[in-house]
Formats: sequence, structure tokens, C-alpha cells
Amino acid sequence: MELSNKVVLTAALTGAVTPKSINENIPLTPEEISEDAYRVWQAGASVVHFHMRDDEGLGTMDKEKFKQTLDLLKTNHPDCDVVINCTTAGDHRATDDDRMAHLPYVMPEIASYDAGSMNWTPDGVFENSPQFLERLGLKMQELNIKPEFEIFDAGMVGNVLYYASKDIVAKPLHFQFVLGVGGGMPATVESLCYLKSLIPADATWSAFGIGRAHQKIMFAALALGGHIRVGLEDNVYYARGVKATNVSLVERAARVIKEFGKEVATPDEARQILSLPARNRELQDA
Repeated sequence: MELSNKVVLTAALTGAVTPKSINENIPLTPEEISEDAYRVWQAGASVVHFHMRDDEGLGTMDKEKFKQTLDLLKTNHPDCDVVINCTTAGDHRATDDDRMAHLPYVMPEIASYDAGSMNWTPDGVFENSPQFLERLGLKMQELNIKPEFEIFDAGMVGNVLYYASKDIVAKPLHFQFVLGVGGGMPATVESLCYLKSLIPADATWSAFGIGRAHQKIMFAALALGGHIRVGLEDNVYYARGVKATNVSLVERAARVIKEFGKEVATPDEARQILSLPARNRELQDA
């Protein structure tokens, strides 16, 4: 199958922070998140990136919330074959053990791997210690879960390459460039070009810009041959003064990909592009 013209489209539905008071379309409960996951898959998303919220609407790494959400998706929508991608950084209060507890419990195909610590200006330190990153990489290898390396700054690429050289993380590598976070690299085309220049030739990569930069980075990523991510985790407006939904952002991204002369990857094509196993047997046989 020819995959060079296919673009993996990831939808990041929820995030850990933004409240419904900012945008009432942000899904918070397992029911809301699972239904949004199904709707964005119908709209063309190849991958869904999952965060969970607790009963107060705050980010949580509660493994039962992950299980309930993914079970609802599987039970209510058995036709949905979207690639499952779960965060490991959904709650700043969580311990290192909390951040990994859901992995063997729900067995996502992909999980985020935030590749270094940073000052998340002005809120505080986003801590990802060398000890945690080593444990997380080895755990993902043990479970055959692919890391998605979240890159907020250039030094984080160096961290990933170091762990890859020590066989702590498995190759081929997949990077997600996160641009526009306070304390990280700015959401510019120059930033994206520089980050792309640092990664191995056989690596895959995707990118997104926070807030108003999301379209600029989407267009630049397509021009540079990358994949893209959209969703209410990263941007709550469709246009100035117009609140977005996850579906509206995915639909626009799918149109942009088509207008660019490319095609949105199906979930199974995304699995091939990202070197994932064939669709999870448990989901397929349910």
C-alpha cells in the first residue's frame, strides 16, 4: 500500500486543564469523551489522544477513568477502529507510578512520553526526571506500547536520542512537536524546521501549535511532510470569537489535508505508518 501521500490526523479531545467555562464543548466525563472520540473518528481522525478528568473537572491519571472511557467506546461503537493514544501526563499531582498505572490496565497502542522537564511558564515546573523517563521507556517496551515523544524544546530531542541509543526506548521513533507553550519553543515555522532537522531520517513526526498558532503550524507541518494534531486540548476557538468543537477542528483539518493534495490516513494506514501492530485483537474481537 502506498502511504507516502497519507497524513496521520490526531485528535486531542480534552487535555488536563481547560474548563468548560472557557468552551462548553470540551468533553469531561467518560461518556462525553468516548462519544467525542467516536464522532471525530467518523469525521476522519486516524488517532485519538485521551486525557481524563476527575469529578471536579481536573486532570486525573485515575486508571478506572481510562478504562471506563475506552470500555464505553468499545461497547457502544464496536465499529470504531481509531488508534488509541493515552497520556502519561494528565495530572501534575500524580506520582510517577500513577502516571504509568493505566498502561498495563488498558493497553493503549500509543502513549505520550514527555521527553524532559521544563518551566511551564507561569504555572510551575513540568517534571519528567531522567529516572522516570527511563522507567517509562522500559515499561512501554515491556508492554509493546509505542511512545509518542512530546517535544516542547530542542533539548528534549537529545534526551530521546540518548534513550534510544541505550535501548531504553524502541525504534523507529515518533515525535510530536508541541509549539507555543509558555517556556517551550515558540510556534513558528523556524522552530518546526529546526526540530525536524534534529530527528533521525527514519523517524515519523507530527506537530501542532497552541491556540491561534494552530493553523500556521498545521500548514507548515503539511508542507514539510509531517503529520498533524488538532483538538480542544490545544485550541478552543475555530476562528476569532467562534468556539470550536473537536469535530469542527477535525473536519477542517481533513479538508486542509485534501486541499493540500494529500489524504487522511485511515486508522489501519496510521498503524502501518507508525509501525504499530495490526489492530488490537481485543477491540477487534469484542
